[in-house]
Amino acid sequence: MSIVNPFSRRDLFKFSALASTLALPFTFKTAHANESQPGVSDEFQFEVVRSEEEWREILTRREFNILRKGGTEPQRSSELWNEESKGHYHCKGCDLYIYSSEQKEVLDRGWLFFFHSEPNSVLTGIDPGGDHGVIEARCRRCGSHLGHILFVEDYVRHCINGISLVFYPEA
Repeated sequence: MSIVNPFSRRDLFKFSALASTLALPFTFKTAHANESQPGVSDEFQFEVVRSEEEWREILTRREFNILRKGGTEPQRSSELWNEESKGHYHCKGCDLYIYSSEQKEVLDRGWLFFFHSEPNSVLTGIDPGGDHGVIEARCRRCGSHLGHILFVEDYVRHCINGISLVFYPEA
């Protein structure tokens, strides 16, 4: 009697990539701007700490909803989703350098996709509002919601809201 393996080698690689992402060493409990101690969680204190009122003064209503409340922008609503120029992407909340254009891939899905972030720039955790344990990506310095880390077209990618970033073209 032979044993039939229902999984292919490709399935193994997909599972390994997903498992590696889930086991990332940087995890945190979300700290939204409206908590009693802004920027402080049980496991991590952000370097940039502002009250909800201060965030509302520097962000538009739409930016606040995404960066501080974890919302998602509509597809293709950011002009950055298909930006192909060389440069750097920084957090809109604190200007931390987070992504390089060298790691960006333009996919016809309407959001920004990166293979990985700059070292020590993104914190990950389970999105409390997401389905099935979606991995949330947040700025390491200010805790702003950037987007999610997803398995898209056979690769693990950072799927990022363009509104949460500022693009600085290469000089």
